[in-house]
Amino acid sequence: MLVKNHKRWFKLLFLFLLVGVWVWPETAVPAATAQSARDPRFGAVESFWAPGEAAELGVGWERILFYWNEIQPTGPNDWNTLHVHEEWLAEARAQGRQVTGLLKNTPVWATDGQAASGVPRGLYLPIDDPGNLWANYTRRVASYYSGHGVHNWIIWNEPDIAPDVYGHEFSGSMADYYQLVKVAYLSIKQVDPNAKIHLGGMTYWHDPSWLSRFLQMVAADPDAAANNYYFDIISLHIYFRPETIPQIVGNAFAAQQQAGIPLKPVWINETNARPSTDPEWPVQVQAFELDLEQQAWYIPQAFALGYYAGAGRISVYKLIDINIAPGDESWGLVRPYDFSKRPAFFAYQNTIKYLAGFTYPVQREQAGNYTIVRFDRPQGTTRVLWARTGLSVTLNVPALADSAVLVDPITGAETPITPTGGTYQIRLNGARCVGECYMGGAPVFLVEVGTDGGGGASAPPVVAAANTPTPGATTAGGEAVQTPEAEAGEAQTVAGTPIPTEPSGPTETPYPTATNMVPVPKPSNTPTVMSTSTAVPPTETPESPPATEVAAVPTATEAVDLAAGDEGAIVEGETAVAEVPNSNLGVWLLGGAGMAALLVAFAWFRRR
Repeated sequence: MLVKNHKRWFKLLFLFLLVGVWVWPETAVPAATAQSARDPRFGAVESFWAPGEAAELGVGWERILFYWNEIQPTGPNDWNTLHVHEEWLAEARAQGRQVTGLLKNTPVWATDGQAASGVPRGLYLPIDDPGNLWANYTRRVASYYSGHGVHNWIIWNEPDIAPDVYGHEFSGSMADYYQLVKVAYLSIKQVDPNAKIHLGGMTYWHDPSWLSRFLQMVAADPDAAANNYYFDIISLHIYFRPETIPQIVGNAFAAQQQAGIPLKPVWINETNARPSTDPEWPVQVQAFELDLEQQAWYIPQAFALGYYAGAGRISVYKLIDINIAPGDESWGLVRPYDFSKRPAFFAYQNTIKYLAGFTYPVQREQAGNYTIVRFDRPQGTTRVLWARTGLSVTLNVPALADSAVLVDPITGAETPITPTGGTYQIRLNGARCVGECYMGGAPVFLVEVGTDGGGGASAPPVVAAANTPTPGATTAGGEAVQTPEAEAGEAQTVAGTPIPTEPSGPTETPYPTATNMVPVPKPSNTPTVMSTSTAVPPTETPESPPATEVAAVPTATEAVDLAAGDEGAIVEGETAVAEVPNSNLGVWLLGGAGMAALLVAFAWFRRR
């Protein structure tokens, strides 16, 4: 009897375990938690190499190289999808990262010119002609990968670098490149009408007039206007000096207006400042000697000035360098091989944290020794502040709320600060300059919650005390000054000295205006104090040129488009790793069914 009972209870326990296994997946820890919507304006090139770090950063887009000579290495019938792993694309979608593909590198079999950089054979044939190899390839690649969420395509890379120059990637003429873009635009739109075609990222400094001349060529094409001028977005690559960013972005908008082309968005697809003195990855270079902190300082400055200039999206080059030899240039926020994080990683992480969700326009307040860029967000206002020279500066910054926090972008440390007499007193440490300042000093975020975010430019800050040399070992971006007295050795400005709210001369960067789109010559390194703002960047289909005083000007519909998932939007629906049920009803039903089954089994055993 005892043995029989033991067997019976053993069976009962076994059934109980089966029911538990059945119910457990629904009641245990979810397989994945919902991912909050990412702001797609913040990107990192080739995030797929380090997806965990990309998710930790919170980036909303990435660029992936699609090499034609790898996808079709030996002929038009090849199709090597292992070159761009579908797992990378699936993981990007799961993490809420949008993918932009870069198409380049002509296969040997497809050109009569140089391998990789040669003009594709049959480029000037009709796009439905089998002999137009480029049309066939771009049509096929867009058709295939649109099903994997890729709808943005960059046509080649850095076409403005001339032959026999380091970094040269396209051996054809400017007319050949225009035909490359035209064919890609028409063939890709055939299979994916929602696709966006980007001009290849331009370096600007190799040939500052290249884009303007190219757009003039486009505008002269009698068929261009009827075909949206054969492109949707302009792509730029900008490095090392963040203060050049407004000039370059502004010139991209100005070149469109000068050519009579309706304004299209401008993206910064690559930007960074490569550190050369990383003790864990030393690099021998002849110029631009930068340390790890300077790379970290570059990130908030570059992104702030880029969005101020009207850039639709910005991406860091790059998240991590893969397959490079020791001593090679390493740009990554994450170091090669060991995946350790550089300070710039955390600076970018906090830049996204405190700027994501901002609305245009972005305002800038600038004088000879400081810059403040203001971002209005639904939850409040974030201002990015830094010194522009090697001297520290103490500012009286008008308060927008009763209190705020100062955030160190590298450490993320938050320091509460309260205004005195309606202003915050903040001291900014100077830049590290050897001969010249490649960038400003350590930035700081001034974060206020509950501000109205109404959009008008804030009053320019008053310089309270300034001009003390910055010690070389400083790491903090700024600090609250608890007393208005000048520190020892600092010069106190004269109280009541007026500061103009409008520039009395040319601005330091060539911003075209609605009435005069000719770029302003770059002035001296000590510009007058100014308070200016950009308008909202153009949507992907702007209706008319903006009427604003600054070059990078979109229409006022951008705020609506943000919510609609258009250019610059925070896209909902593709951001969740896995959906989490809105209620626990299913769990309760399954649990109840399991308990009922258990009771039935128990009654059955009792009868026996």
